[in-house]
Amino acid sequence: MCLRLRKMYNIKQSTDTKEAAAIEARRNREKERQNRFFNVRNRVMGVDVQALNNQVGDRKRREAAERSKEAAYGTSQVQYDVVVQMLEKEEADRTCRLAKKVQEFREQKQQLKNGREFSLWDPGQVWKGLPTYLSYSNTYPGPASLQYFSGEDLDRDTRLRMQQGQFRYNLERQQQEQQQAKVDENYADALSNQLRLAMDAQATHLARLEESCRAAMMCAMANANKAQAAVQAGRQRCERQREQKANLAEIQHQSTSDLLTENPQVAQHRMAPYRVLPYCWKGMTPEQQAAIRKEQEVQRSKKQAHRQAEKTLDTEWKSQTMSSAQAVLELEEQERELCAVFQRGLGSFNQQLANEQKAQQDYLNSVIYTNQPTAQYHQQFNTSSR
Repeated sequence: MCLRLRKMYNIKQSTDTKEAAAIEARRNREKERQNRFFNVRNRVMGVDVQALNNQVGDRKRREAAERSKEAAYGTSQVQYDVVVQMLEKEEADRTCRLAKKVQEFREQKQQLKNGREFSLWDPGQVWKGLPTYLSYSNTYPGPASLQYFSGEDLDRDTRLRMQQGQFRYNLERQQQEQQQAKVDENYADALSNQLRLAMDAQATHLARLEESCRAAMMCAMANANKAQAAVQAGRQRCERQREQKANLAEIQHQSTSDLLTENPQVAQHRMAPYRVLPYCWKGMTPEQQAAIRKEQEVQRSKKQAHRQAEKTLDTEWKSQTMSSAQAVLELEEQERELCAVFQRGLGSFNQQLANEQKAQQDYLNSVIYTNQPTAQYHQQFNTSSR
């Protein structure tokens, strides 16, 4: 409820914390500005030489690290290219040797005369199938010659010997093929093992090269860092010497100048008496201090009056908030009472409707629906409808 009223009336909170934070930020900025202005070295030179030197050193170290990284990457790239060329050459040699062995196997083991389908290329196959005593005859005897009968197998023994020889040849050939396949498989396994060993050896060699390259790069980086550290130490030593000289000169200047005197006239500008020289200012006069304290008292009284006005406004807002909350509570109570009255009226109205419906139902059951139709009535109604 309070949040709703605050959003309704747009109540603003106190800004003392924000003002204090803003004042503190302005005070910090003023201190930083004074430190920059009163720093003799920066005021005389105009730039921060140490920061510039640090930036130059960082850039040189970054460039050296990038150059060493690029050199290591180039070395590793060359090594990878050499390995790839060696692997490609070995794969080409292995393919050539395999093709040569396949061609030799075809020339030695897969001749046309040793094939199972060589009989398809024999032009005298038909005449070789006839009996021996008929192979060289120009006349073909008929059934009346009693020399050749239908279904007679005159070359059964020869055919069985040929079949046995063919079977033996096929069996020997299958054994030779199996042995050759096993030899080829063993040879292929040996080649794959040799290739794997070569690749492992090459990977080990590459790992050693990479480790040596990394060690060389780390050594070079360490030497570069040592050189940079030596240069940085020399630069810092020179910087400390220059700073000591500047400090001694500043001490000498402060000791011999009017800066350490207590004369307030030294801080006045010769050409403009109303201006003040910051580097010779010795403090305010009692009159200036009294004016500042007077102005502070005026500001303090104004601030107190402003706080009192804000406190009064907050009190008024609180009272208005309490009255608004009380009014809202009263309205909610009235709403609840009206809802209760409405519920009671609605219940009585529903009860009245229920009584009327019950009376009507009783009337229908006792007066209208007393004469029930019999089976004869239904039978008569069906006969008339036909």
